[in-house]
Amino acid sequence: MQEKIRNSIETALRNLGIASADFTIGHPEDSKNGDFSTNVAMVAAKISKINPRDLAEKIAEELRSDLKNSPRSDLLKISKVESAKGFINFYLSPEFFAEKTEEILKNEYFGKNKNLAGQKIMVEHTDPNPFKEFHVGHLMPNVIGSTIARVLEWNGAEVRQACYQGDVGLHVAKAVWALKGGADIKEAYAKGSKEFEENEESKKEIEEINKKIYAKSDKDINEIYRKGRTASLDYFDSVYKKLGTRFDFFFFESGVAGFGKEIVEKNVGQVFEKGEEGAIIFRGEKFDPTLHTRVFVNKEGLPTYEAKELGLAQVKYEKYKYDQSVIITGNEINEYFRVLICAMVQVFPKLARKTLHFSHGMLRLPSGKMSSRTGEVITAESLIEEVKKKVKDNESVAIASIKYMILRQAIGGDIIFDIEKSVSTEGDSGVYLQYSYARARSVLEKAKSEGIKPSADLPSGWQTIELEKLLYRFPEVVELCAAEFAPHYLAKYLTDLARAYNSFYGREQIVKHNDPSSPYKVALSQALARVMRNGLSILGIPAPERM
Repeated sequence: MQEKIRNSIETALRNLGIASADFTIGHPEDSKNGDFSTNVAMVAAKISKINPRDLAEKIAEELRSDLKNSPRSDLLKISKVESAKGFINFYLSPEFFAEKTEEILKNEYFGKNKNLAGQKIMVEHTDPNPFKEFHVGHLMPNVIGSTIARVLEWNGAEVRQACYQGDVGLHVAKAVWALKGGADIKEAYAKGSKEFEENEESKKEIEEINKKIYAKSDKDINEIYRKGRTASLDYFDSVYKKLGTRFDFFFFESGVAGFGKEIVEKNVGQVFEKGEEGAIIFRGEKFDPTLHTRVFVNKEGLPTYEAKELGLAQVKYEKYKYDQSVIITGNEINEYFRVLICAMVQVFPKLARKTLHFSHGMLRLPSGKMSSRTGEVITAESLIEEVKKKVKDNESVAIASIKYMILRQAIGGDIIFDIEKSVSTEGDSGVYLQYSYARARSVLEKAKSEGIKPSADLPSGWQTIELEKLLYRFPEVVELCAAEFAPHYLAKYLTDLARAYNSFYGREQIVKHNDPSSPYKVALSQALARVMRNGLSILGIPAPERM
């Protein structure tokens, strides 16, 4: 409809002898101002030197004439065109919304499109390190990354989800050192980190263990490492099951470290250079003055995170010939990633062009940021358990509450996680969305028991309501989320939709015998349930039939 309105406006401009302008069409914030609104008069007025309000009325009058005389059925779905303060507002007819309601009822996957058909996209997210806790900081990339993956799938892309885990490196050596001394795996990393910082002898031992892990040269160390790594991965898998996360690929630093080091060493003199004490560095500022120098192979001859990431890019592409690689991380490594991408441009330019990096803020509790180094960590499981206590031990509702709080705002900023707000039934919460879906399902069950079938046939004298104005926009929101990699648009849309339905439910008797409008009201309930279920599915939030 938006494109049809655009074509009509351009026709009206030509009829009036007004030069074409770069105007926008969108939904007004207040639906009282129409279903679509355009700034064409404001833009064209600058060119034609006509008062914007006068020009808006001239264009509106031309459009009204076109509507009156046009045989085109699509234009007849516009019931009214008005000018207001230089803007032109379009009101869609009740028949238009009835047709959209019927379309929703007929299409189980209403909202899906094929905009990205043929595109192969890998989304990497979560990336917890073995030997560490899966803390609330991992929830951010997990929830955001898996949701972006589903958004892209709903837009027709073939998507694979990947998890990259640091199973070698100094953090592992710290944990193995503590495990060797009898520590429990849950406390090993924090204990090893403390010793590394405070005890010079322990630091030397940990550095030696680090070399042995890379070289696999010590049988006892190998066994401690194997058991700890296996226990960590099993633990992560149990968390993924709770969150409903699916990974297609697991990549590990141990599998890309050697390749990454080889890439760096092959490009010494062209991209990288020898630094102090034998380290190999990348001087980012040579390529971009806003970047800085980073070490890619340290003085011990071991590859750093940066070198491993270079190896990972190539290994990922060998596993899955992606058109785009989307990587979700915390924003604390933004500068690191900028240097990495710059190095990748020099070494793997084609892969660098395919790579998109999105960063998020931190998930904080009112007490502040969590730290896995000191052991002051809030695990994902403990947060889930805390929220479960507020919702009668219902895990699906707890997961919904947590995911919604993460997805309700644009990616990038920090989130203060307020447990009380997360389980509110008054709106702006995952629980509220689930409750609205369950309410619609209850209405449908009641209608079925009383023999009232949903029908999209428009009742006589029906006046369009806010619910109808929102339902048909679902496909637009799905497209917008993919275009901007921004799932918060969907979270906000579903909240507005739930409010509109609950308002409708509160003022109308939906299931009522001998009421000719009841079948259409039931149809709207069924359309709400379908759109809400599909939207919740994209967000990774369970849609319970009853609550």
